[in-house]
Amino acid sequence: MPFGPLAIFVYKLTGHNGWVFFFSLLGITPLAERLGYATEQLAFYTGATVGGLLNATFGNATELIISIYALKRGMLRVVQQSLLGSILSNMLLVLGCAFFSGGLVFHEKEQVFNKATAVVNSGLLLMAVMGLLFPAVLHYTHTEVHFGKSELALSRFSSCIMLLAYATYLFFQLKSQKNLYVPLNEEVSQNEENSDDDEAPEISKWESIIWLSIMTAWISILSEYLVNAIEGASVAWNLPVAFISVILLPIVGNAAEHASAIMFAMKDKLDHSLGVAIGSSTQISMFGIPFCVVVGWIMGRPMDLNFQLFETATLFITVLVVAFMLQDGTSNYFKGLMLILCYLIVAASFFVHVDPSPADETQSKT
Repeated sequence: MPFGPLAIFVYKLTGHNGWVFFFSLLGITPLAERLGYATEQLAFYTGATVGGLLNATFGNATELIISIYALKRGMLRVVQQSLLGSILSNMLLVLGCAFFSGGLVFHEKEQVFNKATAVVNSGLLLMAVMGLLFPAVLHYTHTEVHFGKSELALSRFSSCIMLLAYATYLFFQLKSQKNLYVPLNEEVSQNEENSDDDEAPEISKWESIIWLSIMTAWISILSEYLVNAIEGASVAWNLPVAFISVILLPIVGNAAEHASAIMFAMKDKLDHSLGVAIGSSTQISMFGIPFCVVVGWIMGRPMDLNFQLFETATLFITVLVVAFMLQDGTSNYFKGLMLILCYLIVAASFFVHVDPSPADETQSKT
């Protein structure tokens, strides 16, 4: 917690971007985790489905706040890469750790989760990949009707469609098909003696709301220092901006999801783990990214869905891998280990990946 004020202090005194970035990163990590705790407490008063949605929303608050500050500064690639990194981190690292730790605790049996929910989320993630794929393909095949304008117009249209699809999904989840989203272990617990597993909230509803407001405001302040120091930190540490944006920022932003998903898996509540990890990825891809495109449109920033070929291919392959892992509705520690190892390959890829500059792109077109 003290690293937050220390980041501001270092910025005012020395302006050393490397340390400001490092201290801001450390300062935001416990806040993101506590944000998850306060959301979890609030979920006791709202029920499992709304609770999972709240967990995903406030779990993603850190990434969205960082993205809006980056948009304001015109750092469009940082916005794209940090949101992409958040999806990759949730789907591979967070879900992988949940499956792995749950599999170790319950090594004598296969854990099960609601397959129908996983299939709907996988479908939404594939729709998000479709939304990101076409602007990138349009750009790299040079088949735009109006050079530079068509992909932006397509991105804005696709973003509105994706936001509409996400709103419909929320209605489907919360109103239309409620019983589809009842966690399996809640059905089983009626037959088994799991009454001691039901926990009670530790703080009241209003205390949860007040803490959520305070921590979101403090994350918002630190995010501004974090974003301002990214480019300087990249030079000071000799790390690619792509690696910082895709790997380092999401690990901090996903601290809340990481802790919650692992705790739920170790209590054999895999549906909650999936609600946090896959639900969070779905929310970023179907709400977070289109929302940033629309906010950029309002700000006059040309934020689009062209995430470049390398990033789009990474997301496409990740969604396919996770969809295959989820299709049978069971989990074990080996599946978790495979997802974690996949994430290490992705992290290594971004460590050696240099983001093409706009100058390189114009040269390749001419």
